[in-house]
Amino acid sequence: MKESLLAVPGARLRHFVRGSGPVLVLVAGGHGDATATEALADRLADRYTVLTYDRRGLSRSTADRPGASPATHADDLSRLLAAHTAEPAHVYGSSLGALIGLELTVRHPGQVRTLVAHEPPATQVLPEPERAAALRDLRSAEEAFAADGTAPALRRFAELVGIDPSDREPEVELRAPGPQQRANAAFLLTHDTPATRAHRLDLAALAASPARIVPAAGEDSARYWPHRCAVLLAERLGTACEPFPGGHNAYVYRPRATAERLHCVLSTPAEP
Repeated sequence: MKESLLAVPGARLRHFVRGSGPVLVLVAGGHGDATATEALADRLADRYTVLTYDRRGLSRSTADRPGASPATHADDLSRLLAAHTAEPAHVYGSSLGALIGLELTVRHPGQVRTLVAHEPPATQVLPEPERAAALRDLRSAEEAFAADGTAPALRRFAELVGIDPSDREPEVELRAPGPQQRANAAFLLTHDTPATRAHRLDLAALAASPARIVPAAGEDSARYWPHRCAVLLAERLGTACEPFPGGHNAYVYRPRATAERLHCVLSTPAEP
């Protein structure tokens, strides 16, 4: 595995490359840095050149100014991909990472071969009053952070989207958050969550994209609105919503099963 830093406008991105084969970038959700996708990357490196990274503002990826929109994160990802391949790449993103992947596909469609967008918080596809309720959920996590700090806010967020740490593979160990994880969570709740609430995808551009876009949702998360976003996005794009194992955070808690399902999706030819 090789670790590097890439300078992009207004930031420096710490990233890692491992394995060989077609390029696959993993984009973590929430306050996840490259360590959040490490176990998944290890299980894919025998079949792909796997690229993982810290988003700007998280861990060792610096930002000249606080805050960034999904569009800025997508442009960062575009430059990261361009530094490693001239060919369209596979992209897997979960939650906010899926929203970034969708925005990348809108803004830089020639860089994306297949995008697997797992439970993106694309609230604009929800009908009312579901959309208003989802936006209230996001605001309630921000308010919990402002009132009580990161731990209560993350517990609130986990309740709202169905993150269940007990639903994990036996080899996955739970770790208490350290100072860096708490700082990342504070960055998420201060900057990325409000930007997610305000963001709107260009659905027409997505529908016209030459990239293969695969909305995906957890088999155990059907009661929660990010799952519903994936289902409705698939309907808008005229494609199927692919089932993935586990719930909203399965790429962290069930990396072995997620890797196998992701490889199955990526290796199955798109329907004409």
